[in-house]
Amino acid sequence: MVDKKILNDPVHGFINVLSEHLFPLIEHPYIQRLRRIKQLGLTCFVYQGALHTRLQHTLGATHLMNLAIEVLRSKGVEITEEESNATQYAILLHDVGHGPFSHALEHSILSNISHEIVSTKIMEHLNIQMEGKLDLAIRIFNNQYHKPFLHQLISSHLDVDRLDYLKRDSFFTGVSEGIIGTERIIKMLYVYNNHLVVEAKGLHSIENYLISRKLMYLQVYLHKTVIAAEQMLVKAIQRAKHLEQQGIAVESAPVLSFFLKNDIQEQDLLSPIKFNNRTMTVLDIFALLDDNDIFSSLKQWSFHSDSVLSDLSSRLLNRRLFKIKLKKEPFDTYEVETLKATLPYDDNELNYYFIQGKTKLTTEAQPEIQIYYNDNKVLPLSEVTDIINTDLFSRTDVRHYLCYPKQYEES
Repeated sequence: MVDKKILNDPVHGFINVLSEHLFPLIEHPYIQRLRRIKQLGLTCFVYQGALHTRLQHTLGATHLMNLAIEVLRSKGVEITEEESNATQYAILLHDVGHGPFSHALEHSILSNISHEIVSTKIMEHLNIQMEGKLDLAIRIFNNQYHKPFLHQLISSHLDVDRLDYLKRDSFFTGVSEGIIGTERIIKMLYVYNNHLVVEAKGLHSIENYLISRKLMYLQVYLHKTVIAAEQMLVKAIQRAKHLEQQGIAVESAPVLSFFLKNDIQEQDLLSPIKFNNRTMTVLDIFALLDDNDIFSSLKQWSFHSDSVLSDLSSRLLNRRLFKIKLKKEPFDTYEVETLKATLPYDDNELNYYFIQGKTKLTTEAQPEIQIYYNDNKVLPLSEVTDIINTDLFSRTDVRHYLCYPKQYEES
């Protein structure tokens, strides 16, 4: 008998976690920090129930990975115990590099360093502490193992990460369009030529999955009010950084203050630094940072003498969000300049009160999800679906936006 911990998950019900291998890692501070990071950033400004955390998602994805491995083994796919443990380690750690509010501040705290890079660095750092137990997990995570289907279970167009977050985010936002048949899809997984495929009888579940995913992006992940709120948060962080670099003190949570005062590059992550009378790596300092540091700092900044920082912070705390215009075509230059002229800010302030940008959703890309037939024939989904328009597999949807204080409108 394998000793397991039983956890009660609101989405999947009772889930099992292997005590000997996974539970000690779950209890590590790097993982426990994910309790303090919201899965959907500031989406709770629109969908009030979207308060679930990265840890909940991580545990859910790990549970689905365990189910997927059991299904594949039952169909004769050879997965050793070492490979099973390593793949579950990898999915447990796949989001460990996320910063506060998940994607919202991805490039604001650390300069041009994605959460995937940070996750890899943390895994390598942990591997030293665990005396090499994560060697195989890191190889699978980086797609450097001779069984690519194990990596595809972690990261592909049909991975357990997406299967969990779509179902979980739908549950907590109340957006029913995101409901997918997670269990059905997992039951239909198979491996052909070392790659993950879906049995033909699961075709309609996959079609529903892709449609639900697109609807969730349009209704939740790229909701215009969420975009406005997150852009305001980015601008508040930028303003605090600017003031610190100008020598103007900005009282913040200590760990956030470190990143406001220092421009961290990827090569700095493992550098030892003196922090609060202790010598730590920059990576360890980052692993202390969470949503609480941001919101506690916003409270302090709302009383700052700098009017821009104070105003942006106060607006976020009290949900007085910018107006946002969103459309598929780029905004006309004359329209943009005319609108800017109505705003009562000088050139320096305008950078924080007039935000222009675009969001991008690439619905699908190569390699496509592959559909497996009993005669050992494998076809890409785009060749067998009668429901999904083939444009879905190549189209990139772009939305251009303008954000500005809503009391100022064009005449």
